[in-house]
This record gives sequence, structure tokens and C-alpha cells, in this order.
Amino acid sequence: MKHSYLTLLLLPGALWASEDIADQYPQSPLYQKPVEVIPHVWSAIGATAPPTYENTGHNNNLSFIVTGEGVVVVNGGAAYVLAEALHGEIKQITDQPVVAVFNENGQGHAMLGNTYWAEQGVPILAHEDAAAEFTEYGAQILAGMQRYNRDKSERTEITPPTETFSDEYILELGDFRIEAKYLGPAHSPGDISIWLPNQSLVIAGDMAFHERMLPLFEDTITLDWLETWDTAFEPLGATYVIPGHGHPTNMAQVRRYTKGYLEYLRGQIGAHIENGGDLSDAYYVDQSPYAHLDTFEELATRNAGRVFEQMEWE
Repeated sequence: MKHSYLTLLLLPGALWASEDIADQYPQSPLYQKPVEVIPHVWSAIGATAPPTYENTGHNNNLSFIVTGEGVVVVNGGAAYVLAEALHGEIKQITDQPVVAVFNENGQGHAMLGNTYWAEQGVPILAHEDAAAEFTEYGAQILAGMQRYNRDKSERTEITPPTETFSDEYILELGDFRIEAKYLGPAHSPGDISIWLPNQSLVIAGDMAFHERMLPLFEDTITLDWLETWDTAFEPLGATYVIPGHGHPTNMAQVRRYTKGYLEYLRGQIGAHIENGGDLSDAYYVDQSPYAHLDTFEELATRNAGRVFEQMEWE
């Protein structure tokens, strides 16, 4: 089974997700049961839909590494109940304690589960910009989660990381060298990727998307994201990629749907500007090559508008 999963992993689109499936693991708050991506590296794959009560806000990937000297978790989860459920799954796999939790950025699905991990006495690590983002917007993020998650939001509080870093944070545990890297500006402030050089696997976080359309926030600078991709992310040369959202895959797949999409949309908007187009029409530039991606209808027009606003002043 493990070998067949790895074979599928390397085939672009072979494990396609669907935003139409509300919950794939009904007996758990988790959207899916964790799968072993490569030996000792696991991920509970989240929904590719927006966060809902049905998916408990588990619409990103919650990963963990069983090192032989402790378990390292990547992402606190979108609620206390998700972190607790993930820990329950970890305990079924190993009796090794969780020794560190990394928050991939300052968004709710990375940090709102921190309260659970803090109660376990586990160090929680994040980039300094992500921590600052959560401090500034944490109350707003929590309120948003409480609206859709209702009773499932119980026990979730604003708990910041216990330790921050600026460039990288390295752990050496068992056979694993775990490098938490800030590669540069990308999707949101303080985005980090977890690089396992001995295994040639990157837990990319929101640096890389493929099965769902990437969202562009107000402070997402697409030109900077592309530069970070070319100068820092792509040179990792990862064989295996666990993206922030969607099933594990390879570099070619995330390149197509992250770098490729950003370049395509910037090309469409650039041509629109050259032809004298304004913002009202920019929303409707052709994005049909990406219309099959989940969340396309929610994000495509908004993405186009934000790229227009950026490129108008470049």
C-alpha cells in the first residue's frame, strides 16, 4: 500500500480532491484520516473548500513527522478540537511525545489550535511576522471561526506561538534534519516551509497550491511571491511536496498551479492594462485554464482585481 501511494504521489493530479465532499472522515473532527506520505511523515489532508461547520475548518493540511526522538507537528489547526483530534491520531501511530509544533503562517487554520498544544506543554514556533499578524488580527480571526464552527469552537482561544524566528529554525531529531525556512515574501506574512533535506520532501505551506485556486490577499504581492519561488523555493529541488492545501504531489504540479497561475494572471492583466482596460473589466479577464480548480468561483474575480491594483502601479 505504501509503495502504491508513493507511485500515485508522483503522478500529477492522481489524487484529486473535491470541494463537493463535505467530510471524508465522519467519525473524527478531522476532514481526512492522516496518511503516511513517505516513511514517518504523515499528513491529515484538509478539504479544498472554504472552512465550514461540516469540515470543522479543517481545510488545510495538518502534518507531522515521527522522528524516533519525538513528533514534530506542522500547523496548530483551525480549532482546539482539531488539534486534539490530530493528537489522538498521532497517539494511535506512536508513543513518542510531540516535542514541537510549527505554525506555517499567522492564519487561523495554522494557529487557532495552539491553545490545545500549549496545554500539553509543547513549544509552538512561528516566523516573527506570522506571530505579529496573529497578535494584530487574532480576535477577528477567532470571531470568524466561531461564526462558522459554532459549538465546535469551544475551548479555542487566542494563543500565540511561544517562540519566534526570523530566517530559519533547525531541529535535528533521529534521522531527520528539520529546517523551518522563511524563504521570502509569498502568500501571507511570515509564510514558512518545512524542508527535510535527507528525505527530499518539503511541507510547503501556502508557498504552493495545486488542487484549489490560490487566494490573493490584500497584502499578497504577486511579483514578490514569484521572486521567492524562483530564488528560494524551486532551488530546494524537492522530490515530494506537501502543499498547504490539497494532496501531496511533486514540484511540477505545484509549479503549474502556483507559479504558472500567477504568471498567467499577471500576463492577462498586463495585456488588459496595455489595452486601456480599467478595474471594472479586469475582474473578467479570461482565467478559463484554471476553472477546474476548487474555489475558482469564490476567488478568480477577486484575484484578478487585486493583481490589477498591483500592476497598475508597478
